[in-house]
Formats: sequence, C-alpha cells, structure tokens
Amino acid sequence: MSSLKTAGWLDWYQNPSRPTFRLPPGTVDAHCHVFGPQAEFPFAPERKYTPCDGGKDELFALRDHLGVARNVIVQATCHGADNTAMVDAVRAASGRARGIATVRPDIGEHELLELDAAGVRGVRFNFVRRLVDTSPKEDLSTIAKKVAPLGWHVVLYFESADLPELEGFFGSLPTPLVVDHMGRPDVTQPVGGPQFIRFLRFVDANDVWVKVSCPERLSVTGPAALNGERHAYTDVVPFGRRVVAEFPDRVLWGTDWPHPNLTDHMPDDGLLVDHVPQVAVTAEQQRKLLVDNPMSLYWPGEDV
Repeated sequence: MSSLKTAGWLDWYQNPSRPTFRLPPGTVDAHCHVFGPQAEFPFAPERKYTPCDGGKDELFALRDHLGVARNVIVQATCHGADNTAMVDAVRAASGRARGIATVRPDIGEHELLELDAAGVRGVRFNFVRRLVDTSPKEDLSTIAKKVAPLGWHVVLYFESADLPELEGFFGSLPTPLVVDHMGRPDVTQPVGGPQFIRFLRFVDANDVWVKVSCPERLSVTGPAALNGERHAYTDVVPFGRRVVAEFPDRVLWGTDWPHPNLTDHMPDDGLLVDHVPQVAVTAEQQRKLLVDNPMSLYWPGEDV
C-alpha cells in the first residue's frame, strides 16, 4: 500500500516545454533520480520525505523529449541504501545509463561487484542535515576505501557554509570527487566573495568534478524570464559561468529530475535546458559540459 506524500510535496512538471537550445548529440544528464514507483520499489522506512512516483519510464520519456542521450541516475535518499529501483532503471536503459549508489560500510565485495556489473560507478555521501541524521566520517572513509579499487568516485552533497569543516575530510578520500550543484553556494553573496572563492580553491586543489546543476534550487530571483526570453534563474548564472570558465574539463550538467524537496515552485525541465547556454557560453564549453566530460567519467573509451 502506498504511503501518503509529504505534505506540500510538489510533483514533477507534467508537460515540460520544448527547449529552444538544441543539446549536442550525445548529451548526458549527469544528475537525475527515480522515485519508485512505490508499489514496485517501496521507499525506505527511515526516509525523511515521501515523494510522488517518478519511475524509469517517466525519466526515459523526459530524456527523449529534451534530446538527452544518456543518464546518470543518482540514488534518491527516499530509498535509503536499497539501490534496487536505481539499478533496475540503469539496467533498463541498455547501456545508456550509469548509477550512483548509497551503500553501508559493511557492504561486501560480492555486492559491490554486482553493482559495478549493473552499471554503478560511484557512491554518494550526503552531508545536508535536513536529509540525513548523521554522516559519520569513519564509516564514509571505510566505504571510500572499499569502492576505490573499482575505479568508482564519491559524489558529495553539502551546503557551502559547511565546506570549511568538511574539506579536510574530503581531501583525504582515496577516490575522485564529484560535487553536486556547485556546492550549493549562497547566490546572494558575490561570486568573487570569500565563500565561493574558497569553494573554487577547494575544487582546484583536489582535482574535483563539479555539477553545474540545479539553478532552481539555488536561485532567489526564481524562474521569472527577462523581457519575455527564456533566461531564468539569472542570479545563479555568474556562479555557473565562473565554474565552467575555470574548470572546463571537469564540469557536468544534470536536470535533477524529479526534483525532490522543492517547496516554492517546480521547474520546467525545458527551461533548465535553456539555462545551459547562459553558463556555458561557447560551443566548446557546451560540448565539454554536456558530452565530453561525462563520457570520460562514466563511459571512458566509448564513442558517443
């Protein structure tokens, strides 16, 4: 029996517009999720939220609508460490998807090898306090040591204000690092201010990949377009442009569909695609962000 959705939960946008920006062939949506469907893949009892259903069929329909070629499906916190729904979606994509798992420190080699064979290429460490009760560094270090021999990476989700207390731990991990959503900067602060500069120097010092994603999650100005044009989330643009300009070979992009835990509006995924050329302003930057970089990280050696 399905559980009731969290009060005030916003369902994903049912009729996304057709983007005006044409994604280059081979584009990878490097950050998206699946929610259930709950009747087939129950949510974790310890979850912090109960979402709407958003399964692989809907994800793949959005992929095709937007002109995306491949997906990287990140384990949603509502499923805890049960990666069944994510793995099912990755397998169903027939090579056009990779997965990022959530695992516990006692996971065995056999289970890790099964996840690897299914298409999983990393684990996610969540440090956002409203989503997880605790992120014990000793346990996470144990996990990182177990996945490093597989060539996996660690995806980090944290708030920018918490970076000073976390960056030493991050730098000690024996895997490549990928940071979600530009480290969630405070976009009311200057792009050249101390908080974001610290993040940029962390990225530079640790050879980190950065997802230039989720402007809808970071924006204060919101989705309002300027002068009738499809230029939304304008307050986030300087931050994305700075990251793309400084680290053109280590940036990734993703939709974050089905957009968990948004409270003020649900983004039009077509508009999110049209945000891309605002932050990656040249064809070369766009090709690296959308195709070359994610292919080298998730499908090394494969042709687009």
